[in-house]
Amino acid sequence: MKKKFTSIDLFCGGGGLSQGLVDAGFSVNAAIELDLNAVDTYELNHPKTVIISNDIKFVSATTIKKSLKGASLDLLAACPPCQGFSSLTRPQITEDPRNSLIMEVARLVRDLLPKVVMIENVPGIEKRGHSYLSSFLAELSSLGYIYNYGVLQVADYGVPQFRKRFVLLAGRGFEIKIPKKTHSENGKEVGTSEWATVRDVISLPTEPLPLPETYKLGGPQHYNWHVTRALNQITIDRLKFIKAGGSRFDLPDRLRPDCHKGKNEGFSNVYGRMSWDKPSPTITGGCTTLSKGRFGHPDKLRTISIREAALLQTFPASYKFKASSVDSVCRIIGNALPCLFAKKMALACIDALKKQSKIEV
Repeated sequence: MKKKFTSIDLFCGGGGLSQGLVDAGFSVNAAIELDLNAVDTYELNHPKTVIISNDIKFVSATTIKKSLKGASLDLLAACPPCQGFSSLTRPQITEDPRNSLIMEVARLVRDLLPKVVMIENVPGIEKRGHSYLSSFLAELSSLGYIYNYGVLQVADYGVPQFRKRFVLLAGRGFEIKIPKKTHSENGKEVGTSEWATVRDVISLPTEPLPLPETYKLGGPQHYNWHVTRALNQITIDRLKFIKAGGSRFDLPDRLRPDCHKGKNEGFSNVYGRMSWDKPSPTITGGCTTLSKGRFGHPDKLRTISIREAALLQTFPASYKFKASSVDSVCRIIGNALPCLFAKKMALACIDALKKQSKIEV
């Protein structure tokens, strides 16, 4: 049996899924990504992978096959852009040009016939994206794939973050079961450990530098991106009133944004702090901006740093980020599939591939 199973990563972003594949034991032979900022970050961390920087619509199976150098393809992994299916997208927006990208994945599955397919997306693909998902599943079935899918909570797999994700695992002629959860709240469920928490990963020994200061000292990359945005006075004043785990409801009316004054209902996950002893809220592209989520540090007068956001996404502490702006780095981090979660799903695929190899022998 060969040392490494082969894989390709479609819509690879900055490489969160690829990192999980590598950690599980896959060789990532090729990756496709259109965003040049994400490509720069990917290449820094995965120099042996052939990266195809192009719109997937114009990438052929022939191009991808060159990276395999005659080997068969064991795994095709894809996280197609999912904004159109997200619960955060306004209901009246029913169509997004990116919605159909899952059918480009179907095209490459048809042309490459990998042994295993792994898909990740937002939970909304089951309802808002039902027509696309149904078409994709029909294509898999026609090609002989047996699939399982479900909506999983990444905290249940050791990630120190609450984040629900749709996962599909399919084997060509064989089944891959969705992995059982390994963690639960306080470890109450039999056979599980306690959820990993914010305290477990962001208790760094040094305080981050404000971003403006780093530009005078070589840039944020010289501080391993352990940097924060500079806060204005009203944001600092707001943080003084918010307790760990609290939200905008902790603020006196005079410090609330105009749109929230006099209101104690509605969306609460803004202007909030994380709790030390719980998983963090979902890390998004706005992960260092207090007005965009519960991204306040549990007890400091600051938000989490960019590096802390990456750690909550389970990127290795040594993972490098390179982009044209801080906003781009935050998007790369927020859009990634948590590396540890990707690893857990990939290990299930490797187990299935190993069993299938024995059957074929």
